[in-house]
Amino acid sequence: MKNRLHLLPVGLCLLALVAAAYCLLNYEEEFLWKVQELNLHLDTPLFFKQQMVVSGGLLTWLGTWFTEFFYHPVLGVGWLCLWWALLMVLAQRAFRVPLKWTLLLLVPIALLLLTCIDMGYWIYYLKLRGHFFVATIGLCVTCATIWAYRCIPAKHYLQPLFIAVSTAMFYPLTGFYALLAALLMGLMAWRLKQPVVKAQATVATLVAVASIVIVPLVYYRLVYCQTSEGNIWWTALPLFYITEELTAYYIPYYLLTATMLAFAATYGMLPDGKVKHPVKWGLLQVVLLVAVTMGVKQFWYRDYNFHKELRMQRCMEQQDWEGMLREAAVLDDEPTRAIVMMKNLALFRLGRQGDEMFHYRTGAKESATPIPVNMTQVVGCSIYLYYGLPNYCYRWCLEDGVEFGWRAEYLKYMTRCALLNNEERVARKYIELLSHTRYHKKWAMEQERYIGNEEAMNADNNYNAIRHLMDFDDNLNSDQSVAEQFLMRHFVYDHSRDSVYLDQALNAALWMKDIDIFWPFFNRYAQRHMGQHMPIHYQEAAYLYGQLENKVDISHMPFDSSVKQSYEQFMDLAQRCQGMSEEKMKDVFYPRFGHTFYYEYFLIRNQKLY
Repeated sequence: MKNRLHLLPVGLCLLALVAAAYCLLNYEEEFLWKVQELNLHLDTPLFFKQQMVVSGGLLTWLGTWFTEFFYHPVLGVGWLCLWWALLMVLAQRAFRVPLKWTLLLLVPIALLLLTCIDMGYWIYYLKLRGHFFVATIGLCVTCATIWAYRCIPAKHYLQPLFIAVSTAMFYPLTGFYALLAALLMGLMAWRLKQPVVKAQATVATLVAVASIVIVPLVYYRLVYCQTSEGNIWWTALPLFYITEELTAYYIPYYLLTATMLAFAATYGMLPDGKVKHPVKWGLLQVVLLVAVTMGVKQFWYRDYNFHKELRMQRCMEQQDWEGMLREAAVLDDEPTRAIVMMKNLALFRLGRQGDEMFHYRTGAKESATPIPVNMTQVVGCSIYLYYGLPNYCYRWCLEDGVEFGWRAEYLKYMTRCALLNNEERVARKYIELLSHTRYHKKWAMEQERYIGNEEAMNADNNYNAIRHLMDFDDNLNSDQSVAEQFLMRHFVYDHSRDSVYLDQALNAALWMKDIDIFWPFFNRYAQRHMGQHMPIHYQEAAYLYGQLENKVDISHMPFDSSVKQSYEQFMDLAQRCQGMSEEKMKDVFYPRFGHTFYYEYFLIRNQKLY
């Protein structure tokens, strides 16, 4: 039995992969969905050629191909775990890690997992395609190269020759990971158990260093001249830079490199054979497993609002407006403005904004990230589309596509925009591109039936609802990257006779809290809905403004008794709370009046928009 103890770490590694898959599927399902939406892989020769114009292009091509499978999270996670299992096998072979120390191979796997799940809002800004798989596949190639190098006999300087040839061959395909392999081979030249000739080991190290320096420069001069010279050694690695470089996000990559260097430097030093001291050995295994587990748990990106936004975005993509409201109704934290805007959009599409928009928790919490997050990158495109501004949606998709790379999500929005604007040739272009994807081609074929088919567009609830909001003079201006404020001003300052548009304009007037702007839209709404019940929040605003100013006679308006009663109770409590700080008043007023426009008007101020 003692002789078989070395098989236990192998089983624990397999269990660790199962645990990683379970956590990804149970805690990051919406995140994985969003990752594949922000991915694009086309099954065309041109797409392959476009990836290969920079070194490491094969990794991005493979990475985007495997990322597609996150459309079905079980498939995507399954592929990821298979690659991790392959990496452990190759690393074990390359560095001859004894089976009884197999748990050491979990360290690079844990770091690779962290490179995926510690990104958070970086998924909107990351330019490296296929990020989830690139590092894993790259390290697999690195370990396979080292394994081959180790099998070459140490004579006739074949090993130094292999270093030069493999680096020159794999650099165009894997970029940085080919250079890492050269570095590791140069280090391992001194650790191989073959008779070490110092001269040959020295030559191998010198060749490795020369290959790392010269090969990228030669390819830069002859092939990849469009790549920045300062970046030719780091291709196939992510760039964490927006307005400044955020080096903390590189830490997992630093640790990955250090781990591989440690494997190479300690080659042949780990004791092999039978387990002589089972208790001591077992204790070390437990400590290593606990350390890896706690490290992953500690650095796993957990932001309540980030995941809430993703769930609401997924509901929005499926036009599940009730699902969006269910998500907005259960909040354990102050929401971001993206959550609030998506909630308002859902209420608007369901025709309940005038009665319920203040029944949900409001707020403007900043995103838990050092990145200067802009709403236009998070939900701006979808918000613009569903609020009837397809040109602004198209503009941001186009600009972000140029800046961050084309993504399936962008092409889908641009298709919808082209259909709404009756741009048939443009719509066909994007539908043709999406037809070359694995999982979005069905959606693209469904959209094709709307091209030139006015009846089908009018019969579709989604397109028809958006078209009601497009009856205005459409001019493209700058939104100053402040989507929410721009939208609200658009509705009150642009002009349309459509009743749906006017309803949203009244909601925008509530948002602006401008009395002079409110009354004209309120009067138009009342005239268009003569004899119908006035939504509660519109009544509250009219009653409040009528009490604050005497410019409009509200004595003849049929306000609900509950509206008058809640106003009197609110003002009575305000009298009793004089002298309190505004924050303290919020705590006192919210339980009774947090669902009213009165609370919104007096106690919700200076919310940060982005």
